[in-house]
Amino acid sequence: MTADEQPPAESVPELTAAQRRTSRALRRRAIFLDRDGTLIVDKHYLRDPAQVELIAHATNAVRRFNYALYPVIVVSNQSGIARGLLTEADYRATRARLDDLLEERGAFIDDHYHCPHHPDFTGPCECRKPGIALFEQAIVEHQVDAGASYFIGDKLRDLLPAKAYGGSGILVPSPETSPEDVEAALAQGFAIASSLSEAAAVVLDIPHPPEP
Repeated sequence: MTADEQPPAESVPELTAAQRRTSRALRRRAIFLDRDGTLIVDKHYLRDPAQVELIAHATNAVRRFNYALYPVIVVSNQSGIARGLLTEADYRATRARLDDLLEERGAFIDDHYHCPHHPDFTGPCECRKPGIALFEQAIVEHQVDAGASYFIGDKLRDLLPAKAYGGSGILVPSPETSPEDVEAALAQGFAIASSLSEAAAVVLDIPHPPEP
């Protein structure tokens, strides 16, 4: 193949403002996770901490990321706040319950970020996924190498921020995942995993035995 016949190089996204503010020497790969439908069962506008229910094998995945020293960062849309169905205090209580459940099982989340808005109630914002404002904040605060990071969730919108950074996305379908999201994820080159545990095996390049 001659130089003239070489295939065009894949375009690399320009660095975002947050990426330009991080130190090359300190940057590290992170795992960005959705919450509802990915880590915990989606109860739709969850406000009662007693209703927080871990998805099977989710703890194993988080623990594996912890052992690999990858920061695990949850980024979540919480439009129930804008809808008046829950308060910021309700959200903090469910977040604390999730942290407690993981800690009891030897795993932890490094940080949580959430968007309390919805365009129909509070107008447009930059932090509601697939917007990247919360990711920009996390990248600076945790010195993340976003281009080497993974964006994992059960909706296409959880993965799309990866496109802004040149990162990788993995869709983990839940009962709330539409066929259109699966089709679009495949069309855009994202991986599909049957569980968060399988997604962790893909990220860490380790064997993944069948789950019961």
